[in-house]
Amino acid sequence: MPAKKKSKVKEDPEVDKELESEILGEDEEIIEESSTSSAMSSDLSELPGVGPKTEEKLKAAGFQTVMAIAVASPAELAAAAEIGQATAQKLIVAARQKAEFGFKPADLLYKQRLQIGKVTTGSKNLDELLGGGIESQAITEVYGEYRTGKTQIAHQLAVNVQLPPERGGLNGGVIYIDSEGTFRPERIVQMATALGEDPDKILKNIQVARVYNSDHQMFVTEKAQEIIIDKNIKLIVVDSVTSHFRSEYGGGRENLPMRQAKLNKHLHTLQRIADIYSCIVLITNQAMADPAAFFGDPTRAVGGHVLAHVPQTRIYLKKSKDIRRIAKLIDSPSLPEGECIFTITEEGIRDP
Repeated sequence: MPAKKKSKVKEDPEVDKELESEILGEDEEIIEESSTSSAMSSDLSELPGVGPKTEEKLKAAGFQTVMAIAVASPAELAAAAEIGQATAQKLIVAARQKAEFGFKPADLLYKQRLQIGKVTTGSKNLDELLGGGIESQAITEVYGEYRTGKTQIAHQLAVNVQLPPERGGLNGGVIYIDSEGTFRPERIVQMATALGEDPDKILKNIQVARVYNSDHQMFVTEKAQEIIIDKNIKLIVVDSVTSHFRSEYGGGRENLPMRQAKLNKHLHTLQRIADIYSCIVLITNQAMADPAAFFGDPTRAVGGHVLAHVPQTRIYLKKSKDIRRIAKLIDSPSLPEGECIFTITEEGIRDP
């Protein structure tokens, strides 16, 4: 039986914009901006019981906004600010009330989803596969064997996120957590030059931290919250997320529970940062062969079910001919599975 051909409807961007403005409406947009500004407020003294010293301690511990306090646990907040757990609980309750923390109607969430920023990958094919680019307020995982383009995509996004929105960026800075020593500023210079950008300016907006073990990696991730607002960070890259966890907790199944628990905590810290600060979190991941796979591609991402369940979007990269690479969308809450071809050139990520 012949396969049915899918009809392609040509989308009109002007119609989409009109529809979007109708859905949002002026009143709703004002309400949304007010709610967002309250949650993202960095004036913690507005909360009851927070004086200058307590505010200083909270911010030094990474609690830069009202939302950061709203999603914290009492024990975590008490240890960071050196206050009692009862006081910490009161702070959290007050922060949740100020940030309107709780249930929201789905139509409001839909309006907020329409405002989520997306950054171009440099490849129209890959952008189309991802529904317009890499989105904010989410973790995107890119995994594959060595030399499939994981780090190249991370470098390209570190440049592209600094572009204005009309060119596919977010006018934001970058935090790049390098666990394998693969960050190359000269590659950033090549990509920035290809886009007609000032390489020095692009490099200054990328904050790089080389991490040497899993504890160091988790510590740097927590500390990153101290500069996200000041540096207008819109992209956090962890390249790669499992390298240290894999090397430190290998050698036997008895180490697996500890590794997975630690990795799970790290991933949820990244997710919390993405939510609180409305930024993109891109993690690259190593791959391994599944010995139990008798049919199909045996390649699997490292990290097991713990890592598989946290990222919203998962992309599997494979080698093709010469400079071509195949990107396969493995998982997404709103997009169908699919694949596309892109290339890695001296200028960066491009279409064939």
